[in-house]
Amino acid sequence: MLEKENLIKLARVQMPFGKYAGRVLIDLPEEYLLWFDKKGFPRGELGDLLKLCLALQIEGLDTLVKPLKNGTMH
Repeated sequence: MLEKENLIKLARVQMPFGKYAGRVLIDLPEEYLLWFDKKGFPRGELGDLLKLCLALQIEGLDTLVKPLKNGTMH
């Protein structure tokens, strides 16, 4: 869901595992998210956030989330 809380999570939660472990979710490459789309997203909140992240990147809306990384947007 496109809720402010989820957008903030995309900007601040780090990928907990894999090739891009430690990278903030919104900074994950689209190709990596497309790979999950093909292979299956993780279950639970992380999977939901990754799906949202991919949808935003496809629509070119990830730039709206990036300012939230440092808390400049309220």
